[in-house]
Amino acid sequence: MSATSVRRPQFAGRKACVVGSGPNGLAAAIVLAQAGLEVQVFEAEAQPGGGARTMELTLPGFRHDFGSAVHPMAIGSPFFSSLPLHQHGLEWIQPPAPLAHPMDDGTAVILERDFAELDLGPDTAAWRRLMEPFARKWQVLAPQILGPQPPFPRTPWLLARLGVISLSSANAIATRLFTGKRAKALFAGFAAHSFLAFDEPLSAAFGVLLGVTSHAVGWPIPRGGAQSITDALVAHLQSLGGLVSTSSRIGSCNDLPPRSLTMWDVSPRQLQAAAGEHLTPSFRRDLARYEYGPGAFKVDYALSQPIPWKAQECLRAGTVHVGGTFEEIAASESAARHGRIADHPFVLLSQPTLFDPNRAPAGKHIAWAYCHVPNGSEFNMLPNLEAQIERFAPGFRDCVLARHVSPPAALQCANANLIGGDIAGGASTLKQFIFRPTWRTYATSAPDMYLCSASTPPGAGVHGMCGYNAARLAISRLR
Repeated sequence: MSATSVRRPQFAGRKACVVGSGPNGLAAAIVLAQAGLEVQVFEAEAQPGGGARTMELTLPGFRHDFGSAVHPMAIGSPFFSSLPLHQHGLEWIQPPAPLAHPMDDGTAVILERDFAELDLGPDTAAWRRLMEPFARKWQVLAPQILGPQPPFPRTPWLLARLGVISLSSANAIATRLFTGKRAKALFAGFAAHSFLAFDEPLSAAFGVLLGVTSHAVGWPIPRGGAQSITDALVAHLQSLGGLVSTSSRIGSCNDLPPRSLTMWDVSPRQLQAAAGEHLTPSFRRDLARYEYGPGAFKVDYALSQPIPWKAQECLRAGTVHVGGTFEEIAASESAARHGRIADHPFVLLSQPTLFDPNRAPAGKHIAWAYCHVPNGSEFNMLPNLEAQIERFAPGFRDCVLARHVSPPAALQCANANLIGGDIAGGASTLKQFIFRPTWRTYATSAPDMYLCSASTPPGAGVHGMCGYNAARLAISRLR
């Protein structure tokens, strides 16, 4: 995956349009520009980045991430790693600990990146047996699991082992491998990123892969916020001759200039609406059947001080999983998955200004938190969410200077890809793992249109691999 621009004569004068400037759209644009096409990216919002934007959402001087805030998949992305993004200002910050998981006894489970420093009591050895083989081979494994499905088996035994885990549920893995509540709680927090109930296949795979990345590459934050990733990608694209047009909403294929191909960094529902008669009726029906997952209820905080965790060691971590025991987190995720409201939701929280103080005025801080809710839910989860944080950080509400509350409808309004607040690009069911969003994956029924959003393999995450994979397919067919 060379970052070198290779101008191919057969593509001279060929033009490509990319709809959407999220990490996948920009990744696709870069691959096309490297191949010699003239590329223009169209972004509906005034600021490029999609889910990778940083904005003053609460008070002046407090810079919050609209979408993802912590980026193990970005630093571990095979494609992003091939690009000179550091030359365009991207700098990674690794907190001392990737993750903390506070418990009711006033302590916290700390996920240390170094296996030798990990302490999970009687489950330490079991955790290492589960995670370490994948973590040690991450550089070889990542291109396989983040590539098009099915993966090319460069490490067959590792992929086979991961496949067995993928077909297992989080319940099964936790019950079989761990005896103590601390390791189970830690694994539950990772598995909850799947938006699945813990008795569903693939819920364990998310738990393992996110645990593996915390050891293999850490859970870093980009200095200045997620916008730094976007800005670096845009700058590199521009160095290849690409153009990004913001405030340019594309509602129909007819809004685009003449081109040889179009990459769509949008949801299947948006593609169906925009492409219309350019797609066959059967393909439009396939897109309409695509299943979206639970939504997110997100709150951005401006704080007068760091969060007053009962377990002070939580201040070593950039990410905190707030939810208590395995059983409590499982109940929370089952509720959201089955259309119910959780009284005690699992909360994912980031506290970046502990390590990047310039994102808030001197002495002040920001926090980023969300929980899972049914898709499109209008229920106000703020009291439930803050009660969970207060449970492990008494006095948290007293530190709040301002809030910016984003229920599912607000998230979709700010980024049309987030259907019903679904930040994962679609439900991570076994069917949609194999056929995402249809059996054609990136291709559509129109030979010059390709889908490159998080609704294609390998799915959600700021890694750009959906865009990379889709653009590579488009180039191979364009030849």
